[in-house]
Amino acid sequence: MKRRNMMTSTGLSEKAMRIRNGAGNHHHSKPISKIYFIFILLLLIFTPIVDSSWWYIGALGARVICDNIPGLVNKQRQLCQRHPDLMQSISEGAKEWIKECQHQFRHHRWNCSTLDRDHTVFGRVMLRSSREAAFVYAISSAGVVYAITRACSQGEMKICTCDSQKRGQDSDDKGNFDWGGCSDNINYGIKFAKAFVDARERMVKDARALMNLHNNRCGRMAVKRFMKLECKCHGVSGSCSLRTCWLAMSDFRRTGDYLRKKYNTAVEVTMNQDGTGFIVADKDFKGSTKNELVFVENSPDYCLMDRAAGSLGTAGRVCNKSSRGIDGCEVMCCGRGYDTMRVKRVTKCECKFKWCCAVECKDCENVVDVHTCKPHKRPDWLDVT
Repeated sequence: MKRRNMMTSTGLSEKAMRIRNGAGNHHHSKPISKIYFIFILLLLIFTPIVDSSWWYIGALGARVICDNIPGLVNKQRQLCQRHPDLMQSISEGAKEWIKECQHQFRHHRWNCSTLDRDHTVFGRVMLRSSREAAFVYAISSAGVVYAITRACSQGEMKICTCDSQKRGQDSDDKGNFDWGGCSDNINYGIKFAKAFVDARERMVKDARALMNLHNNRCGRMAVKRFMKLECKCHGVSGSCSLRTCWLAMSDFRRTGDYLRKKYNTAVEVTMNQDGTGFIVADKDFKGSTKNELVFVENSPDYCLMDRAAGSLGTAGRVCNKSSRGIDGCEVMCCGRGYDTMRVKRVTKCECKFKWCCAVECKDCENVVDVHTCKPHKRPDWLDVT
C-alpha cells in the first residue's frame, strides 16, 4: 500500500508541475485534476485485496517448497518447514476436497469454480462472508483432517502412526471385541489441522475471522462424526465368536454430503459487542450454532458475470430442461432462456461377461439434447451511440 501511495503522490506532483508550466489550458483544470487523483487514491486504499491462500498448495503437487508457497503466515510456514511430509499429504488432500466441493455444487449457479494459476484459488468470491465461503472453509478444514489422518494410518509419517490408545477389550451392539488392527488417528489429524488451518484467522479479531474459525471447526468435527467401527472375525469356519476391531474414517463423500446439508441450513450471524462471539440475526432462531455453518453476508445471485463479486455467471452452463429444482433451466439460467443442441454420445452397451475374467461391451451411439443457458442480453439502449 505504501508503494501505491508513493506512486499516486508522484503522479500528483507531476500533474501539478505541468499545470504550473502552463500545460493546463482551462482555468478549472487544476481542481478537476486534484479531485480526480484524490478519487483514484481513495479507490486504491479501499479496494479490498484478495490474499493468497494455503489452498493453493494443491496446485503445487510434488513441488511443495515451504518458502515458495504463497499465502502462508509465519506459523504455517514454520509447520511446513518442520513437517514437509505432512505438507505433501495436505497438497494431495487439497485436490480431493476441491473436487468434492465441485461435486456438491455441480448443479448450483455457483459451482465451486477455481481459477487457474490464481493464488487465491477461488478468486474474489471468497471476499464476501457468504454461505459459499462458509462451506469452502469447512470442507477445506475437513480435507486437511482427512489427508493427515490417512497418511498417519498408512505409515507414511514419522511423527504419527495409528491410534495407540485403542487397546484392550470393548463392546458394541453385536457383543465384545478386542481392539486391534490400525485405528485411524483422527485426534492427531484434528490437532494438526487446527494448528495449521486456523493460524491465519488467529492473527486478527473481526467478524470474518470468527466466522472462519467457527466453520473450520465444523469441518474438522464432520470428519470425526463419521468414524466407523470395522471388524475382522475369528473362529471356527468364520463363526465370528472372536472379533478384532478398529476405527476407520468413512469415505470423504459422507463428510461432503453432511456439510452440503449444513450449507442449506447455514445461520446468519453478527459479531457481538465485545468481539468474542456471534449473535444470530434471526431473533426467532432457537437452538445452538455450535454444529452449524455460519455466515455474515448474503450471497449474490451468481446469475451474471461480475468481476468485483467474483461471479462467473451462468451463461453456457448445462441445465436440466425437465427439472424444477436448482439444476433446472428456469433457475440455473435466471429466466434468460436456454439454447438446445443435439449431440452424439458414445456409451458402452450390450455388455457380456466372458470367461474367465473379462467383460466385453459394444459402443453404442445415442443422440441427446443438451440445454445450455443463454448469455445475458444487453439492453438495446446501451448499443445506441
